[in-house]
Amino acid sequence: FTPPCVIHEDEHLLVVHKPAGWNTHAPSPFAGEGLYDWLRHREARWAGLAIIHRLDKDTSGVLVFSKTPLASRSLTDQFAGRSVQKKYLLLTAGKPGQPEFTATSRISRAGDRYASGPDGDVAETAFAVGAPAAAVPGSMLVEATPFTGRTHQIRVHAAEHGFPILGDTLYGGAPFPRVCLHAAELHLEHPASGQRVTFSAPVDFPADARLALRTASIAPADTDSLRLIHGASDGWPGWYVDQLGEFLLSQGEAPISSAQRQHLDSRSAPNAPRIYHKLLSRHVRGTTTTEVSPHRVCGEPAPERFVIRENGVTFEIGLNEGYSVGLFLDQRDNRRRLLTGHIAAGFTLQAPGLRLELLNTFAYTCGFSVCAAMSGAHTTSLDLSKNYLARGRHNFVLNGVDPEQHDFIYGDTFDWLRRLAKKDRAFDALILDPPTFSQARESGV
Repeated sequence: FTPPCVIHEDEHLLVVHKPAGWNTHAPSPFAGEGLYDWLRHREARWAGLAIIHRLDKDTSGVLVFSKTPLASRSLTDQFAGRSVQKKYLLLTAGKPGQPEFTATSRISRAGDRYASGPDGDVAETAFAVGAPAAAVPGSMLVEATPFTGRTHQIRVHAAEHGFPILGDTLYGGAPFPRVCLHAAELHLEHPASGQRVTFSAPVDFPADARLALRTASIAPADTDSLRLIHGASDGWPGWYVDQLGEFLLSQGEAPISSAQRQHLDSRSAPNAPRIYHKLLSRHVRGTTTTEVSPHRVCGEPAPERFVIRENGVTFEIGLNEGYSVGLFLDQRDNRRRLLTGHIAAGFTLQAPGLRLELLNTFAYTCGFSVCAAMSGAHTTSLDLSKNYLARGRHNFVLNGVDPEQHDFIYGDTFDWLRRLAKKDRAFDALILDPPTFSQARESGV
């Protein structure tokens, strides 16, 4: 499934609409994946992507990657020769002194920012002032055309000429939920055909940038279950909301507030919201299933079990299952890795003529096993609960996979790892995803 952020793909090029808030690439070895890293590790055909140009983390818009050596050479030459034309849009609360002008300076690093000075690299940007932006009162739309590609070039030139970009507080811009800078168009020569091509992406500066991040990476047709609100990172400390098919599961240490209800109502339009709320407790042990299960806030009641969709795979879940609903949503990308066999660039689980043997320990409802089996693997699912293994078998059936062709072992993982070792059972891949509170009567944790 192609992610929604992809604008264009052919044999030589991959063009994407990068959302604000996502690095072009990982900024350090221990940082989270940038868009480039995420794409390379997502599809085998993208494993050889090469970075040709970059956008700042907080800048959205058109970004092109090369897929072949021919494209890399051609695009590198075009960018170096300044034959690639770029158009940016920005909002500012400042007042440009002229309707059209070109800023030229030398830019170099100055601490955590960049600034014009005598010793930097030459940077040149043309600006054209547009009309007031109706969607953001008090702001002005400005078009920027950079003729060079220096880091923070447009941001530096805009700030130094009296109209810092809205949201760009590093350079004196007025506060705003995002930096209002967008790479709207890219004009270049196609590496293979030689024809001039244009790629463009629309922008909605007032829209929720955090929602745009999710929209860029998750296709609703393939996945209808995901985390919508993740605490403080989404502006709601201590509050978490998951979409589970047609239902919203709200979670927090306090009852749902009127402000939270209003926010969910606004996000559920035009359909009437179906909301459940779960009180989170730091003392899970000793509580009953009823105590940790969510209660209905509004809307039609959920059936005891219902089916959700993730990466085109279906799973059965239930809202009254206790601490979890039957699937841990944070493992979505890892399940997809097993589904495609492409773990990361240069790391595949598939080999011609060989069938992967997978051992899934702490298997729960066998989500990893289902995805691996759908890609042709033989799976062994091991869990301490007969009930969850039965649920896992049902997930196999839901996806057209015969559970009788796979193994299910009831028992303690530590005990069975010793047994399997004594039997010289070998596996190509091993899943270790232990739950926080798993305990056996005999052996403890």
